[in-house]
Amino acid sequence: MIEADENTKLNSGPKKHRGLIILAILILIFALSWLWSWMPVVEHMDIDVPDADGYVATIVLLTDLHSCYYGPGQKWLLDAIDKEEPDIILLGGDFFDDVLDEDNAKITAEYLAQNYNCYYVTGNHEFWSGRAGAMKQYLRDIDVNVLEGDCISTTLKETWFDICGIDDPEVGEAEWWRQLERAYSQTQEGHIRLLLTHRPERVSDYQKYDFDLILAGHAHAGQILIPFINKGVFAPDQGFMAEYVNGAYMLPNGSIMEVSRGLGRESTFAPRFFNHPEIVVIDIH
Repeated sequence: MIEADENTKLNSGPKKHRGLIILAILILIFALSWLWSWMPVVEHMDIDVPDADGYVATIVLLTDLHSCYYGPGQKWLLDAIDKEEPDIILLGGDFFDDVLDEDNAKITAEYLAQNYNCYYVTGNHEFWSGRAGAMKQYLRDIDVNVLEGDCISTTLKETWFDICGIDDPEVGEAEWWRQLERAYSQTQEGHIRLLLTHRPERVSDYQKYDFDLILAGHAHAGQILIPFINKGVFAPDQGFMAEYVNGAYMLPNGSIMEVSRGLGRESTFAPRFFNHPEIVVIDIH
């Protein structure tokens, strides 16, 4: 019995060490994957729209910043945007957060407003903060175009765009529909019609209108983006195996919907995997 016990102890040592080594390797892979997925990237999208004639404009879409940190003075983020030389910048909701303070969001907004024409719509977190009205007024004060059922017509490279935007549905369902109807009613045939909205999951609602391009965020790519099938493990308001989480989707009515993975990092407790925070650069032809 003594000899058997000693052999058991001798044999268990290497097995235990092997188990610890495997566990350490798995933890290292997990940590490296998480850190890799935290690094922001610039994603370029070439989009052809029916009313465009050749190269028209470069648009930067930023969603779901959640007032997250991107270097001193937000330098990492702002330098990447400047490099793209966009014609306009669209801020697609959850630019602010309901928990993190507003400093990083304000630094970003003030720089962008000084250098570009910017357009903004709310996300759900602005409403959850209870300060959506104050946030909108702050952005207006620094010359950001705040869209809440509005449509602004402008020319980019001598091509007319109708830039429309609506609040997040947290504004109230009746008001959300009123804004969508009002925004579309201000568009003009022959213009490139853009809708800036926070929510991608309301496809059945958007396809009732003849927008050329719909720009959204909110889903954070489901936090874990499933490779090869481009679905998210879980996204708010879409649930498990979320469909509208990343990139361009052709809707049944012919509209293109571009969904940004967003820029939220430390604002979200769940880690991102296969899901870099992103700046979306849309070249319209």
